[in-house]
Order: sequence, then structure tokens, then C-alpha cells
Amino acid sequence: MAKTSAISVRVPDNVKAAAEKAAAADSRSVASLVEKLLTDFLRKNGYLEK
Repeated sequence: MAKTSAISVRVPDNVKAAAEKAAAADSRSVASLVEKLLTDFLRKNGYLEK
């Protein structure tokens, strides 16, 4: 299993609510959704290997 690190972020209440709704629609936790979105962004912009 890959080593993981925790990141804590603050977002407005409406962003959190939208993230919870989007995560539920994709059968994910909010943490899993955020990890996917961040990973996709980093790969697309050349910060992570594809």
C-alpha cells in the first residue's frame, strides 16, 4: 500500500455541501473525491507522471 499524508483544508460551507453531494453521486467519500480531483489536475498540468 502506498504511503499517504494528511492535508487539511478549509472551504466555504457551500463548497463542502457540493463536494459531499458530488462524492455521494460517485459512490466516494469526500476525501476520495478530493484526492481524485487533485491527482487528475496534477497529472494534466505535468506535476505528476501520467
